[in-house]
Amino acid sequence: MKDFQTAELIMSEYAVNTGLLDLGEHSKRYLWTDAFAVCNFLELYCQTKNEYYKKMALLLVDSVHSSLGHYHDNDKRRGWISGLNDGSEHPTIGGLRIGKTLLERAPGEAYDQRKEWERDGQYFHYLTKWMHALNQVAIVTQEEKYNRWAIELAKTAHKAFTHETRNGKRICWKMSTDLSRPMVTAMGQHDALDAFINYLQLSATAADFGEVSELSRETEEMRMMLRLMPLETEDPLGVSSLLHAASATAQLIAVHGLASEKLLISLLNAAYNGIERFVRGGILEQQVKYRLSFRELGLSIGLHALEIIRNTLEEYPDKFEQKELIAEVLSRFEKHTSLSETIEKFWLHPKNQENGIWGKDIDINNVMLATSLVPNGFLKTSMPNLNVSR
Repeated sequence: MKDFQTAELIMSEYAVNTGLLDLGEHSKRYLWTDAFAVCNFLELYCQTKNEYYKKMALLLVDSVHSSLGHYHDNDKRRGWISGLNDGSEHPTIGGLRIGKTLLERAPGEAYDQRKEWERDGQYFHYLTKWMHALNQVAIVTQEEKYNRWAIELAKTAHKAFTHETRNGKRICWKMSTDLSRPMVTAMGQHDALDAFINYLQLSATAADFGEVSELSRETEEMRMMLRLMPLETEDPLGVSSLLHAASATAQLIAVHGLASEKLLISLLNAAYNGIERFVRGGILEQQVKYRLSFRELGLSIGLHALEIIRNTLEEYPDKFEQKELIAEVLSRFEKHTSLSETIEKFWLHPKNQENGIWGKDIDINNVMLATSLVPNGFLKTSMPNLNVSR
């Protein structure tokens, strides 16, 4: 109950701090943070049945689309990125901006690696997070249009961000706001994984609504790219991606008959090895000024996914041919299950929030802390009843 109340307080503060209740000039939208926030509001609604929280989730979706679906306020261009006169029926079809303060780098302008982090544009890995958030909205509200918007975003992003190389297709890290030119061509380690899982989930949800996603080609292309990228990483946010993908895969196997137990086992093994390396690195013993809160909180969120997988195996044992092996792999994580509580307690402590690191990215830190405290809104996909016990 304490975790839930803390999450409620955090999300109330977030709504005020980012101008969600004041959609004028004080509204401050950022796609990554807002994706997690939508999931948090959905979970608060699912736990309380208080319509206010569902209203906040839907208000946030509309606010993101009306803000990040349009050009930057300082851009000479105006209107919807998609070019539609009225983009409200297809708000994601032109993609969505990151929400950075600075305008994107102009054509011909010299690349500055440090400054690029502060420039606007479109990030592929942010778009996949928003696809996931929209899918969660569709599942909770049973309104098909949100999943349709996610599919439209997936098709747009896939077409714009993927490109041919000598070694096959790859994904650009960052594109210009109008998706006409690459800003950073490097490919994120888990971009193909995130997209592959998202495409499968969007297709499964579409089928539940009696629709066809028409993402089969894009899904297969992501499958091929996934095979060429190593899974294992000691980056805590990367480990979180592995565990989130593992949880979604387990749920898709159980409910939609996805034949991907081999992938599930590979994801869990890679995540376990990554956690081992992360712990040995001693990051959690460092002074607060050397730690990155939102990355650690990402790991904490990912660790909660393990219980979703365990619950899935217990409730749907007949769906898993290799359930004993999966259970054995899961058992290896037991010595690390307390890490999520350790990370949450550390960043909940007021003293640790007083440093500049926390304050610099206060919205994303707060929202991801709330996600770790009430993780089901982000982690559950096919089965809302498989709750993480707290």
